[in-house]
Amino acid sequence: MLNTTKELENGELFIALEGRLDTVTALPFESELEKLLPEVRQITMDFEKLDYVSSAGLRSLLTAQQYMEDNGYPDVKILHVNNTIMNIFQLTGFDKVLDVVE
Repeated sequence: MLNTTKELENGELFIALEGRLDTVTALPFESELEKLLPEVRQITMDFEKLDYVSSAGLRSLLTAQQYMEDNGYPDVKILHVNNTIMNIFQLTGFDKVLDVVE
């Protein structure tokens, strides 16, 4: 299960994620995100309460990052990454694709 809290103000999107960004939750999350992207110039995600990210979840993050790159906006910023998710990011190279703030 994944719960999200989203705030969009002046083109800045802040999303707090809680639970798991996995095969079951990634597609609905990505669909929600894609609806907001035309209004977005900056994305910050708070992973403080996120327990796990699967390859499907990584794809959702990559979709957001690709949108930002394609439009000349800053990298997606990720806050409060736990050790499990940081290991996944490091193994997959996502720590170099996203702006991960430890």
